[in-house]
Amino acid sequence: MTEQFSKTDRAQIRRMREQHSNMRDRDLANMLEISEAKLLAAFCGHGVRRIAANFDVLFNGLKEVGEVMALTRNESAVHEKIGPFEKFVNGKRAALMLGEQIDMRMFPAVWAHGYAVERQDGENLRRSLQFFDATGEAVFKVHARPKTDLEGWNNLIDKLLLSDQDAEIEFEEKAHSETDRKPASAEAGETLRKRWQGLTDPHQFHGMLKDLGLHRLSALEVAGHQWAWKLDESAVAAMLHLAANEALPIMCFVGNKGCIQIHSGAIETVMDKGLWINVLDPTFHLHLRTDHIASVWAVRKPADIEHVTSIEVYDENDNLIIQFFGVRKEGSVERSEWRDLIERLPQVPTNAAIGVAS
Repeated sequence: MTEQFSKTDRAQIRRMREQHSNMRDRDLANMLEISEAKLLAAFCGHGVRRIAANFDVLFNGLKEVGEVMALTRNESAVHEKIGPFEKFVNGKRAALMLGEQIDMRMFPAVWAHGYAVERQDGENLRRSLQFFDATGEAVFKVHARPKTDLEGWNNLIDKLLLSDQDAEIEFEEKAHSETDRKPASAEAGETLRKRWQGLTDPHQFHGMLKDLGLHRLSALEVAGHQWAWKLDESAVAAMLHLAANEALPIMCFVGNKGCIQIHSGAIETVMDKGLWINVLDPTFHLHLRTDHIASVWAVRKPADIEHVTSIEVYDENDNLIIQFFGVRKEGSVERSEWRDLIERLPQVPTNAAIGVAS
């Protein structure tokens, strides 16, 4: 099924936007029971223009505009990096953006709809480029900053503009988010542990799970304490505060089906506010919904030298919300300070973390 709307619907959506001017787009869309992209589409010709998700044009063009804010999120975590786009590497299945501040992995097949947005906020005009999947779910956004080269920004939009700005846009129906994973059998667990032992690079992990037909969380449940152990839900906040207090550089991955964004470096300002825990540093902002955390795991994976250790956080539907690693250069041993920090985090008793199906 697809989601369509008429010009009458668009006018009604715009009126609702005026009545709820302080609400974020995502929250307003949820209230109206429409996708965020459908909300924006209602403003085509009213500060919003449709643009193509052409990776070559977009990311090479963003390299020319200077400082921006790149935002990637999922339902439970928002990851924001401030700085310039630097080195773009395109690919049919996956593309890379490499740089000191903005480090991303992008999957072009998922990027279906794009918009250039201008919105008045008091005396300021806020500018952004926003991209969505086929259902209208946000994949990636980039916001102009005071130091952004606006001439380069506008030139980029001109190159990306679609010819038909008044098209009736169709959005696919969003699939149910309930988990459909199956627990691993004892036999599958034994095979998994043998394969896990034989890994030589953490990047082989996804392929191993695909070969074995295992959900990531099911694999953690049967991997054994040598490779994975369950942490208390409070461990995420504890880790962030400890890393900040000890000036320990970390890597933070937040993603969705179309984009993964990475921070590498020390963090300084960690703040708890209501349901959120936040990192508020000059070039990195993280916002994590703590009430969405259903399980937390410490995970070891073999690497080129010894192993690397990560923290993986899942929601109630078994979706991966966020991952953390210690910063490590390839060809070097993982920092002992990072390993020690993880060992200090509160654990769930071993018998409560076993999930082998009979």
